[in-house]
Amino acid sequence: MAAKDELGRRGEDVAVQYLQGLGLVVLSRNWRCRDGELDVVATDADGECLVVCEVKTRSGTRFGEPAEAVTGRKAARIRRLTHAWLAAHHVRWAEIRFDVCAVLIEPGRPATLQHYEAAF
Repeated sequence: MAAKDELGRRGEDVAVQYLQGLGLVVLSRNWRCRDGELDVVATDADGECLVVCEVKTRSGTRFGEPAEAVTGRKAARIRRLTHAWLAAHHVRWAEIRFDVCAVLIEPGRPATLQHYEAAF
């Protein structure tokens, strides 16, 4: 596995553990279709809200904060992919929230996470 892929996997592990700690139930992780991938699809503890979470992981901030990588174009793509997820799972209606988990894993330091609820 390439170093970048390993960093991304570690960041997603940190994010999933954090989200589960909030009481979210993960329904899909790294869900793929021909148009792309959703990092995490979860539901709140009551099952009333679908939470689609984009995870961005970096090893430093030299090229900006991790959350800055979620541009308007990326948000639009995640929305399209969410519609594909809903169709694939036969979900006709759901309240949907789009979150971003920004994970920073710097060498020799503990991982940090910033959670942006309803980011877009």
